[in-house]
Amino acid sequence: MTYDARSDGERRPEIERTPAQPMKARAVVAPHPKRLRGAASPPALPCGRPELDRILVVMHGEHSCAGRIGQLLKRRGYRLDIRKPRFGSALPETLAEHAGAIVFGGPMSANDPDDYIRREIDWIGVALKEEKPYLGVCLGAQMLARHLGAAVAFHPETRVEIGYYDVMPTEAGRLLGPWPEKVYHWHREGFELPAGSTLLASGHSGFPNQAYAYGRAAIGVQFHPEITYTLVNRWSVVARERLGLTGAQSHVLQMEGHVRYQAAVASWLDAFLGRWLERRVTAG
Repeated sequence: MTYDARSDGERRPEIERTPAQPMKARAVVAPHPKRLRGAASPPALPCGRPELDRILVVMHGEHSCAGRIGQLLKRRGYRLDIRKPRFGSALPETLAEHAGAIVFGGPMSANDPDDYIRREIDWIGVALKEEKPYLGVCLGAQMLARHLGAAVAFHPETRVEIGYYDVMPTEAGRLLGPWPEKVYHWHREGFELPAGSTLLASGHSGFPNQAYAYGRAAIGVQFHPEITYTLVNRWSVVARERLGLTGAQSHVLQMEGHVRYQAAVASWLDAFLGRWLERRVTAG
């Protein structure tokens, strides 16, 4: 499918408050999670250098959080090195001291002319060159596609995916384990499949490319596996005017979908993160 490259300027509104003046953000490294007395030991870190216990996390909102992805990574013993280039955080010149990198979503577009957007897209080359695990979530997947020369654009009929929609793994995608029946989305733009990448999952709600792999350890997903009950409720209430767009589900349907599908998504995500961190991803 070819997307219409037109942009009408409308995007998901800010969910987080944005200060009147840009703030200078510093990198924040979340501390090691403390073990509770009697609690089971967390899963061991992947083989390799034991000091590589940090995951670089790029976020785009002042109060964004890593949701379930962050929770699962902390359970595995990782710390989150949070960077927000939009607010002045610098990105590292190398990932030599990190086990991997995750770029999350946001209300902006991978096509925006802002300097920080361009810097982030260019920076993805660091992860690819060093063959470090890279995970792009929604906007992060679109940025990876742009870095690889693929188009990102609105649906030609202005459809959106907001809520829980079907996801269908390809033969390559099934190698990553059992997939959930439905996953959560909040986006208006989609990406073309980059040259040299492998489609891992497709959809039939107007955005056929749902997940893809590139190289040994780079994956982009159009959906939001990090979503939690609190985030579903927050997004669908604060940005409720978007629920009238073509293809969007109502607040009630989103909450019902989360109750029904979140356990399967969480199970898939936990297994997926293990394979991703160990670079057991093959493309092409």
